[in-house]
Amino acid sequence: MPGTDGTSTDRRLRPFFFLWGGQAVSLLGSQAVQFALIWWLTEQTGSATVLATASILGLLPPVVLGPLIGPWIDRSSRRRVMALADGGVALLSAALALLFLRGGVGVNGVYAFLLLRAVGGAFQRPAMEASTSLMVPREHLSRIQGLNQTLQGGMLIASAPLGALLLAALPMAGVLLVDVVTMLAAVVPLIFVAVPRPDSATPGERPSWRADVAEGLRYLAGRRGHLAIVGLAASTNLFLTPAFALLPLLVFEHLEAGAGALGGITSSFGIGSIVGGLLIAVWGGFRRRILTALAGMVGLGVATLSIAALPSGAVLGCAIAVFAVGAMVTITNAPIQAVLQATIDPSLQGRVFSLFGSLAALTAPLGLVLAAPIAEWIGVRAWFVLGGGVCLSCGLLSFLIPAVTRIEEPGPRVAAAGDAIGVGPSPG
Repeated sequence: MPGTDGTSTDRRLRPFFFLWGGQAVSLLGSQAVQFALIWWLTEQTGSATVLATASILGLLPPVVLGPLIGPWIDRSSRRRVMALADGGVALLSAALALLFLRGGVGVNGVYAFLLLRAVGGAFQRPAMEASTSLMVPREHLSRIQGLNQTLQGGMLIASAPLGALLLAALPMAGVLLVDVVTMLAAVVPLIFVAVPRPDSATPGERPSWRADVAEGLRYLAGRRGHLAIVGLAASTNLFLTPAFALLPLLVFEHLEAGAGALGGITSSFGIGSIVGGLLIAVWGGFRRRILTALAGMVGLGVATLSIAALPSGAVLGCAIAVFAVGAMVTITNAPIQAVLQATIDPSLQGRVFSLFGSLAALTAPLGLVLAAPIAEWIGVRAWFVLGGGVCLSCGLLSFLIPAVTRIEEPGPRVAAAGDAIGVGPSPG
């Protein structure tokens, strides 16, 4: 039986890692370009409002479209969804490169690009997440999520200095063309890898789109632990998202440093992510994975508070604190993702993951709207105090919520897809 011994398990994982490798190359290019664009906005404007607006535009598509994208993913070929999303982003990068060559790009043009790019990500990410649980044996999900977080950390180590290097060596049009080339690496494996579909995704009579959305809502509403995690993620995102969206300004104004320092600090986040990811990949976390996540959330709060306490010019201290943030983010998010993949019906994962992400991120735009006036009133560091304090409090209080700590325990009955579930659970 597949997955009962090391050899058969290795065979099952080969297609996943082929797909995973293409995504890794694409992620490198995407994050390098993202770094370059954000620093371009920082240098052009020096405005907290501009950085907050750019972050809002990146968050809105998953929040607004998530409940509609999920049913689309569950109804469609997840491989085709990922290919169209990745290919569409590559075309957007090529178009923006052409506009930069013609000298016709301003802040609004970059805004439009970031918004449309986020639309592609809103389709790609939940499609990949929903595919993972069908391509990876259940007992390896925590380790795969640890590897995912390690990958993201490694990309941050490489992409931030790469973005700074590309900015120094190439015009912005050339930087964007790097994104086009690396994005193709994500599309090519999708031509050869067969991504499984859940049984209910096979052709045949399907309920209406509205019914699919309602089913996802009922499924989530019937799980108190999952809803509690959504609430925790939404609470922390309200304060943490604005804090780290304004990190370039903290570096530029408070630390009095430039793009190279920001690249180094961002790389330290990546190194921390790798350390945390390797720890999860090798160790796997506590037997109850949710306890690992809650411990990570407490550590994340402490690390964020330490950033707020830094004196002026403390670039090295900031790098050390951000290293700790990266490790704690991984130790928080990897187990949560594994819990969701292990406890949500595979045939519903597309719509539930999208809905989960939308609800968890719903507060982030509100925080970003408040980010600029508060930062200009009492300083950027105030957001790190708020974010760290809320994250620490939420992590500690969650240990007292049985619906959260017992989220992995089977309920009184297992609901099948389509069941109407009574009252009986997302970088948070």
